[in-house]
Amino acid sequence: MKPETKAELISIGTVDADSSLFEKITVPTAGPGAGKTALFFKSGNKRVRLTIDEKSPLKATIKDSKMVIYKNGKEFVRGEFEQELIHCPEQAYITISEKCVYDCKFCPVPKLNGKIKTFDEVLQYIHEAHSTGGMKAISITSGVADTPEKEVDRTVEIVKEVKKYNVPIGVSIYPTNDSSKRLKEAGAYEIKYNVETMDRDVYQKACGGQELDVILKHLSEAVKIFGKNKVFSNFIIGLGESDETVEKGIKELTSIGVIPILRAGAMPSLRKGEIKIERPSAKRLLKLTHILRRELDRNGLRADESRTMCLPCTGCDLNPHIDLDY
Repeated sequence: MKPETKAELISIGTVDADSSLFEKITVPTAGPGAGKTALFFKSGNKRVRLTIDEKSPLKATIKDSKMVIYKNGKEFVRGEFEQELIHCPEQAYITISEKCVYDCKFCPVPKLNGKIKTFDEVLQYIHEAHSTGGMKAISITSGVADTPEKEVDRTVEIVKEVKKYNVPIGVSIYPTNDSSKRLKEAGAYEIKYNVETMDRDVYQKACGGQELDVILKHLSEAVKIFGKNKVFSNFIIGLGESDETVEKGIKELTSIGVIPILRAGAMPSLRKGEIKIERPSAKRLLKLTHILRRELDRNGLRADESRTMCLPCTGCDLNPHIDLDY
């Protein structure tokens, strides 16, 4: 699969498919894609996660033991269907709290009234994933069901318990003043605090109750604690920001040692009327990913050295050191 092909798949983001043809596909409970069934497709070294939608211009089926994706009735790309472990292939990627007190307009989670997993439930999920023999990493994320401090407390205890599996542990939560220090001491290997957007005007409208400069401060501190190539941040594309603002934001993040993950925005049905989200084109995604690659290289950062969470999965994004052909 060429970079242009993967970019086109991400820009569409959906596929019409009979879910009964594919084993073990799940419904994510965190982030903009929460509540929608999706599947993983891999061709060569490139992987894509596509939400199942009967209205999609893409259609997938199994043909000659291969997964084939059609566009406008013609074969577009073929490869393999990949089974998930938990949320993505090869990782136990678990959402602790499926609720959030923050009202980010691009995210359906505050509207879904999801559950809060108990300590024992999380441990059981990870034990079952480990029992398959295919668990290469543990990744933990969470909304903020009550306060960020309480989520950090719960996550620290889980990390302490599951480090016995001797696989890298990644954590993506809302930061607090001591979250990086405590999670590192507990056994976390990598950390992700999401800026969501680096456009200050968009941020004020989209990220209710949060402060971008505070998150940037915590990201900078996390780099000092976790080290090079171990601190990440989701950066949504399609909230109304300009390419110039994206480039400026990429430069700001990479200059402090943070690896941005450029995530194609999607319009949740539960958020219609609250925000306008325009899914980026393949051309725009490629352009911005090339800019990201340039700035990562300039700052001596590598997006292909991550071992947990989104960067090694690559299903939702273009990883500049894996998906670009140079």
